[in-house]
Amino acid sequence: MAEIKKVVVKMVEGLQMVGRSGSGHAIVVDQMPDVAGLNQGPQPMELLLISLASCTGMDVISIMKKKRQDLRGFWVEAEGERAEEHPKVYTKIKLKFVFEGKNISKEAVERSIYLSQNKYCPVTAMLRDSVPIETEYEIIEIP
Repeated sequence: MAEIKKVVVKMVEGLQMVGRSGSGHAIVVDQMPDVAGLNQGPQPMELLLISLASCTGMDVISIMKKKRQDLRGFWVEAEGERAEEHPKVYTKIKLKFVFEGKNISKEAVERSIYLSQNKYCPVTAMLRDSVPIETEYEIIEIP
C-alpha cells in the first residue's frame, strides 16, 4: 500500500499560517508586509527551495558517508529565479553543494550529487520536469 503523508495548515493572523506535519512538527509560514503578511516565517516559495536543498543534501551526506569520505562540513545553497508574471513559478533553480573536509574525492562528490539528482531525491523528481535544475559544487580542503 502507498505511503500517505498529511499536513494541516491553519490561519494565524493576516496571511501568516502555521503548518503542522503528520510527524507533529510545526513551522510558521508567512509573507512580506507589502502583501498583507507579517514577515514572521519563510514564504511558501522559499520553503520549496528549502525542501529541495534539504532533500538532496540529506542524500548527498548519506552517500558521502557510505563512500567513507572525511566530510567535516556541508551545505547546499539554493537559488531560484522566478517568472515576472503570476503565478511567478521558478523558471530556473541553481544548487551549489559545498563540501568541507580532508582529502574529499572529486569523483565521490560528483557521483553523490548525480545519484541524488537522478535516483534518490523525490523533491528533485517532482520538480525536474517543470523547471531546469543546475548543480555545481565546491570542495574546501581543511588541513
